[in-house]
Amino acid sequence: MAGGKLTPRQKMVNLMYLVFIAMMALNMSKEVLSAFGLMNEQFEESNRKAVSTNEAGYNALVEKADESGGEYAAAKVVADKVKSISSAFYQFLEESKNNIVAQYEKENGKLPFEAMDKGDYIDEKWFKGDGYSQEGQAFVDAIENYKKQMIAAIGDNKKLKGVISDVNSKFNTADVKDGEGVTKKWLDYHFKGFPAIASVTQISAMQNDVENIESSIYSSALGEAALTTASVDNYKAIVIADKSAFFSGEPVTGRVVLGRYDDKTVPDKVVVNGSQQKVENGQAVFKFNAGSLGENKIGGDFYFTEGGEQKKIPIEGNYVVVPKPNSATISADKMNSVYRGVDNPMTVSFAGVSDNNVNASAPGSWSRTGTGKYNWKVTSVSGTKATINVVATLPDGSKVADKKEFLIRDIPQPVPELRGKRNSAKGNKNDLSNSTINAVFPDFVFDLSPIVKSFEVFVPGSPTIICQGNKFNAAALKAINGAGRGDVVIISNIEVDLPGAGGYRVQKSGAFTWEVQ
Repeated sequence: MAGGKLTPRQKMVNLMYLVFIAMMALNMSKEVLSAFGLMNEQFEESNRKAVSTNEAGYNALVEKADESGGEYAAAKVVADKVKSISSAFYQFLEESKNNIVAQYEKENGKLPFEAMDKGDYIDEKWFKGDGYSQEGQAFVDAIENYKKQMIAAIGDNKKLKGVISDVNSKFNTADVKDGEGVTKKWLDYHFKGFPAIASVTQISAMQNDVENIESSIYSSALGEAALTTASVDNYKAIVIADKSAFFSGEPVTGRVVLGRYDDKTVPDKVVVNGSQQKVENGQAVFKFNAGSLGENKIGGDFYFTEGGEQKKIPIEGNYVVVPKPNSATISADKMNSVYRGVDNPMTVSFAGVSDNNVNASAPGSWSRTGTGKYNWKVTSVSGTKATINVVATLPDGSKVADKKEFLIRDIPQPVPELRGKRNSAKGNKNDLSNSTINAVFPDFVFDLSPIVKSFEVFVPGSPTIICQGNKFNAAALKAINGAGRGDVVIISNIEVDLPGAGGYRVQKSGAFTWEVQ
C-alpha cells in the first residue's frame, strides 16, 4: 500500500485490501461473508458522509473565491475540474456495483450477504479466456482515464504532489505477482474468483479513495484556516482503528486523533471507553478487548482548557468484530466424493488466513498445484473413506485445525459403444464386422480416455470367443459371417486400461447386443 502519512479512511481501506488478498476460498463461512457485508455497509455509510463533507468543502472554497478571489479563485478552477472528474468516476463505480448486486434480491432492504459467496457475474462479464472481456477492459480503462484526468487537473501544483502520488498508487492497474510468484493482470488478481460481496466491498473501498483524494485537494486549496476557526469547538475527533474487523477475543488497537493534530495541539486528557489514554503528538493511542461479535461503539472525550474554561470534544466511532476462524473450507472440485484411478482436484482454504499459512495433508498421494489448489490420488488408500486434515497459523502465531472426511468410490462400470450406439443396435453383418469396440463412461464427472484391451463375442451356434484389442479377430469374423437374419450377437466383458491410473483395474463392461438384419 502507499507509504508515508495516510488519511484515516485510507488506512482502513489499505487494511481491507490485505483482507481481500487473504480470502481466496471459493466457498467462505457465513460469518466471514456477513462480516464483509457489514464492512461494505460501513464503507457505504462513510462514503455518504464523505460526499456530504466534500460538498461542504467545495462550497466553502466557492465562498472564499467569491469573497477573496486571488489564489482561492485559481484553486476553484482546479476544484471545479476535480469535482466533475470525481463525480463521474464515483458514479461509474456505483453503476458497476449496482450491476453486481442486481443479481440478488434484497431482504428487508439489505443485501443477502451469505448468499453472495460466488463471483460468477464478474468472472463471466469481466473476463474472457486469459484476458479481459469488453466490460472488464472498460472497468480498467475507466480507472486509467480517472488517473489521467486527475493528474492533468492538478497540473504542476507542488502542494498537491502528494495527491498525485496517492492517485497513482491507489489506482495502480499494473500486473501483480501473487504469493506463488505468478504474474497476473490487475483485474484478475483483485476480482477474479472472489465472492460477490467481497468485490462489492472492494469497489466501495475504491469509491472511498475517490472521496478521500477529492477531500485532500479541497483541504489543500482551502487551508486549515478556511475550514475551521481557532476555537476547539470546531474540531472533530477521528477514530482510526488499526484494522476494520477483529477476531473475537483479539485486542482492538488504533488511535483517536483530532481533525487537525500536531505536537502543539495537546489536550488536557483523553478518555476512551471509560479509560484515560496516553497522548502522543496530539494522538491518543488506545487498546481494549474486542468485545462482542458485530458492530461495537468507541466513545469518549478530548478535554481542553480554553479561556480558563474546560471544554470537551466528543469521540464517536465504531468497529466490527468478526468470529475467529475455527473451521476450514475444504471441497472437492468435482463433487463430494473422490475416485480411485484418477486425479482428484481439491480446493483447501481457511477463512481469514493467507494460503502460505495453511497446511493441508491427506493419505495417498497429495500434492499442491497452486494457491489453495491440490491434487489427490486415492488409488492406494484402503477402505471407503479418507480424511483431509488442515492446520492454519493465525496472525498472532496461534494455530487452529479442522478436518473433513470424503467417500472413496471406484470408477463406475464402462458402457459398450459400437458405431456411436450404446448397449444395443441393429444392422447387417458387414457393418458389425467392421466396427471398433469402444467403452465409455457417460455422465461421469471426469473425462476419461480408456483403451480397450479385450472383449468377448458370442454368436448363436458358436462358442464364446475372446478378442484382444478393440477389433474382431479372425474367429469372431468367421462366426459373425455365419450368423443369420434375426440372430443376436453379444459383445460383453470389455476390459479397459486407463492411462495414468497407476495400475488401477476398472471393472469390465456390461453387454452390447447387435441384431443381425
